Amino acid sequence: MSMLVRAPLRQVAAHRFAAPSRGVHGEYKHIPFDYSNRRTFGLKVATYLISGFSIPFVAAWFQMQKSSGSA
Repeated sequence: MSMLVRAPLRQVAAHRFAAPSRGVHGEYKHIPFDYSNRRTFGLKVATYLISGFSIPFVAAWFQMQKSSGSA
């Protein structure tokens, strides 16, 4: 098939299988959480990120304590 024939076929196929639009009444919020209080939101995000980042270090410390205690 030539490129001139394939281009319109792709556009027709894209429009045929497009996702239906949502029937949202009022203001649409694309973020699944509320961050109206920025200080609380920042504290929650920092706590989440710090706890997730510290898990490997706590696990390594725990394993080091186990190995040094049995000798």
